[in-house]
Amino acid sequence: MSADFADANLAQIRDTITRLHAPIPDLSTLLSLLAAPLANIGLLPPRFRHIDVFPIRGEMLNIPRHIPLLQRALLEHVIPTWEPLLVQESAYELVEQYFCPDAMSFASPAAGQIALCAYSTILSVPLQDYSVSLLAKLCKAYPIDVLHSVLFPVGGTPALIGRHSVTWEDCVRDVIAVPAKVTNYMGNRRNFPSVLEPGAYYTNVSVRTENLIFSSCTKRSQERKASVAYLIGKLVNVGVFPPSTPMSLARPSFFQSVLPTIRARLETADAQDYSRFWTDLLVSLPTSQALRSVLTSLFSSVRTCSAAFDPAPRTRALVKREAQLLRQLLGPLTKENTELSDCLSAVALGRTWGEGHARIFACWAAGAQKGAKTKEGLDVLLAKVIDLWTDTDHIRHSLLSQHQYLTALLLLTITYFTAPSPAYELAMSPQFVQSISSYISHLDPSVRRCGMLVAEEVARAAGKKLDFGEWEGDDQGRAWCRQLRELLRENDADADTEDYLEEGLDAEIPSETRPSRVTEAEEPPSSHITIEVPASGYDSDDSLTGYASPASSRSASPTPSELAEIEKDPTLRVGIKKVSRPVYLAQLGEMIRPTSGVQSDDEQNTAAKVEVALDVAEELIRRKSGYGTELEENAINLVYGFIGLQDNYDLDGFDHKRQAALNALVACCPRKAAPVIIEQFFTNQYSTDQRFTMLNALALGAQELASLPIPELPGRRPLSAEKTAFPSKRLPPALHNKYLTSSDQLNTNNPVQLLLDGISQLAIDKSKDATADKVPELVRERHLRVRGSPKIAEVSPPSSSSTRNALRRAVANAASTHPKLTTFTDVATEFFICPLINRFWLFLRDEQAREERTAHQPLLHRYRGAGTGLVLSSLVLGRMLETIAVLVHAARNTREWLAVIAPDALELAITLGTRPISRGEGMDDGADPDQYGKSGLPGEKKSSKEAALLTAALELALIVLDGCLDLDGGRSLGLEHTALLVGSGEWANKVFGSLEEGAKVPGGGGAQEARLRRAAAAVLLKVDELTSRWRRSMIDLV
Repeated sequence: MSADFADANLAQIRDTITRLHAPIPDLSTLLSLLAAPLANIGLLPPRFRHIDVFPIRGEMLNIPRHIPLLQRALLEHVIPTWEPLLVQESAYELVEQYFCPDAMSFASPAAGQIALCAYSTILSVPLQDYSVSLLAKLCKAYPIDVLHSVLFPVGGTPALIGRHSVTWEDCVRDVIAVPAKVTNYMGNRRNFPSVLEPGAYYTNVSVRTENLIFSSCTKRSQERKASVAYLIGKLVNVGVFPPSTPMSLARPSFFQSVLPTIRARLETADAQDYSRFWTDLLVSLPTSQALRSVLTSLFSSVRTCSAAFDPAPRTRALVKREAQLLRQLLGPLTKENTELSDCLSAVALGRTWGEGHARIFACWAAGAQKGAKTKEGLDVLLAKVIDLWTDTDHIRHSLLSQHQYLTALLLLTITYFTAPSPAYELAMSPQFVQSISSYISHLDPSVRRCGMLVAEEVARAAGKKLDFGEWEGDDQGRAWCRQLRELLRENDADADTEDYLEEGLDAEIPSETRPSRVTEAEEPPSSHITIEVPASGYDSDDSLTGYASPASSRSASPTPSELAEIEKDPTLRVGIKKVSRPVYLAQLGEMIRPTSGVQSDDEQNTAAKVEVALDVAEELIRRKSGYGTELEENAINLVYGFIGLQDNYDLDGFDHKRQAALNALVACCPRKAAPVIIEQFFTNQYSTDQRFTMLNALALGAQELASLPIPELPGRRPLSAEKTAFPSKRLPPALHNKYLTSSDQLNTNNPVQLLLDGISQLAIDKSKDATADKVPELVRERHLRVRGSPKIAEVSPPSSSSTRNALRRAVANAASTHPKLTTFTDVATEFFICPLINRFWLFLRDEQAREERTAHQPLLHRYRGAGTGLVLSSLVLGRMLETIAVLVHAARNTREWLAVIAPDALELAITLGTRPISRGEGMDDGADPDQYGKSGLPGEKKSSKEAALLTAALELALIVLDGCLDLDGGRSLGLEHTALLVGSGEWANKVFGSLEEGAKVPGGGGAQEARLRRAAAAVLLKVDELTSRWRRSMIDLV
């Protein structure tokens, strides 16, 4: 019976995991699924116990086996879909319990195990914003020392600890990798969590690591020591032990973060265990290179005074205290500890330190105790210093700073020896005597005096007398030698540190390596104006005194909180159904485009559904863009729904929300959404506003895919001063903006025009410099100007074949690791520009055929394809050309641009700008087209082009010509499509000439006429620039 019971519980757990992977029908079902596993392991918050309707009996949930599966299901399926609704219903805490149990559950053993699994699970799936938020909360609640206590509990069995050692290594790798993965995901985004920034994160890990060391010093075991050593080694690999003191807060430093805490712990009664653990820990590091990195970072973090040769007692006490710190952390310098002595030789003698460090090293080797010198440590240090100081290559090639540092370290070490001093043996050493000769023969006087000083001091310590003289003066190292002689009269180890402990050694001594981190950010000065009130409470300004008024008999107005309570009163909301927020795209599509036949809901519920759908549409679409095939399966249905949606209920922000949803569909699923929008654009069932929305979605979606700037939709264009200047007082701001916006409605809802203005202006600006050399006045003015110095740029050498191969492999590996994002260059030709142009030609052919079939009938029964609101009307056709111009500009980096896109777009612009699209184009309603000619030239009393359409066609031609000049200098267009190039020049010349002669264009005047003149002139300049380059190679068509 018990086996059947266990099998039933395991089946329930597996069923819960399976149901979390599948679509969940409602929120109550989701909450019950989330509550059962948490209740089984004792982590269900008390306020959610009532939703545990299907509990899991017995202790059947295995955390290492089942929790990672549940966490992955939440990250991949539940959170992307249900997070907004869970947050709205204050139930997101249940999801967080699966990753970061709250403070009430912290003492539970299951909480720590869940946190261990959470690090690994979150980093094993592609990061998202909610994953980053969970990591930020996790690293604060469950840092590295807490995770260590979970795997290495006090009193744990050796077998259990041995099994957990592998888990600990995985845990350390995950914890160390958090900042890098989060940084790669966040990029340059501004909402980067401060706790996950590399500097702050590794600083926190350093502090918690020191806390782990302190807690482990009393429970010493080989497994604990090895686990902490592994953590230190990983921190070395990521640069937490820098070789020098970082000047930026963004660069972490272990000892700079924890050294004050280490000093405080070494002064307590339990300092001996703490010191012994540090000594054993450093020796247990995985590699000698890791130990060298730790020693280098430690030496660079100790405090040295700015005056290195200051003989004051306070300075000597500081040197002794730092030497005692090294002795307590590293232990005494002995011959048996060969690893430490070898690393010391590589670190202390392998790089240049200051004379202040030389004092600390010598004092540490001597034992840093008054009256008790450690001869063994001094012998080890002296032997290594002598080997380097007497080296011929060092004497010849080292810098002066290295010579002075080694000279000071050598003499300071010799002065610590008690009788008998090794100076006598050193003075008789042939190697030392030969090195003195090399120093004396050195060309640099300062280096030469280093050797002379050592010779004199060694001779004096050996009981001999030697004087080279010439020590007076301050040049050529004489002052340095005198200061060092003054320092050698006493030993730093004999200083009394107790006399300065109470006052503080750092109070008056300027330090070179004092920590530069600021514990608390300084508050910026307040920019608010402070009004000071006299202490008496009387203010002489009577204008600030209020008037006394009788108490009102009306009741007080309800507060916002009271209004919210009244709105939630169930007795006042009888018959009103609450519309649930959609969590799946299929639910969103059902709300805006029902597929259940006749609608049975009343108008109020239908309006609520549409409003909720519009509120969440953009967010839901973008959230689903990176998960599975749900968006691709529902994109077409959503496009149909949002395109055909009408504002029947006068909803707030209807146009902007619908536009944002369509923009998101085009940007997130361009291969599905763009062709459907293009197909529906040429259907006659939509209004002009709906067609504009389609074109805006194509343009703005393309801009987003191409990573180009997008104008703000809710705002309007900044108007010029002439439009906003009123002869009388302005209306109040609210009314002024209302009426001004309503009069400028076209520009407010026309982001395509905003984009096209900037693009065309950029193309015109490029042509200024190209044509300026042809105007003599401008050429002379340029020569008279003072030219700036040319900028110097480094030219990188061409990479070798091996470098290129390595780069290809790196790119291939990166592409296989990270999912490739769709860019506009991948889809521009196949799904945007060519379908739109080709579909237009087919539509134009069908419309003209319908007009021809009805041309013989009376005027009343004739079909007109360019009627108001239709696709071939000037208003819609001009917006379509503007959209194509934006798409063509965004697609300039595609491979097919020069061969396919540019000639097709230029042909479309010339055709629509010169040829009549409809029989009745440019005529009033009721006019007979047979009485008009078919010429499309402006200025003639015949059917002519609207100014907006003509301007859009010219700007499209301008963008094509500018792109051809930038990409290949116009070669492909000039040599392969010469007729198009010549035709565009003749067309622009005719338009510009007609405008100069005073011809009136329908719909022109004002800003529109200025745009038309500018576009025609710019096309002329571009054509002239292009033909001047390839005139000799062009085929003569005459």
